[in-house]
Amino acid sequence: MSVTHTNTVRTGLADYVTAAIDAGASNGVLQFQTAGDAEVATLAFSDPSFPGATNGVATASAITADSSAAGGTIAKARAYTTTDGITPVTEVWACSVTATGGGGDIELNSLVVSAGQQVSVSALTYTASA
Repeated sequence: MSVTHTNTVRTGLADYVTAAIDAGASNGVLQFQTAGDAEVATLAFSDPSFPGATNGVATASAITADSSAAGGTIAKARAYTTTDGITPVTEVWACSVTATGGGGDIELNSLVVSAGQQVSVSALTYTASA
């Protein structure tokens, strides 16, 4: 049998993880990266990044697009705290990124980003394991 959590515990876990993004002196960021950890684009979370979770699922507040991405091929994403709202400081979580339909934790319509291109995320949820 696998370990399972009640909805109350899952909600607490989701709230704990998402609150960690806001633990820095400023809003946190979501950074898309290449397979080699190079920055492709960095998007700013609102503060708070995620209001309270329900049934283990937290839905992000508005995320500000990166209007001038560094560019590259996205392979993963990481959420970080910041002290200035831009520069990643402490990693909170990492996840896979794939094209739409690819089954990644985050799915984007395109993984190839040109330098200077705008990169945005219209919706994002964090789900604590059951």
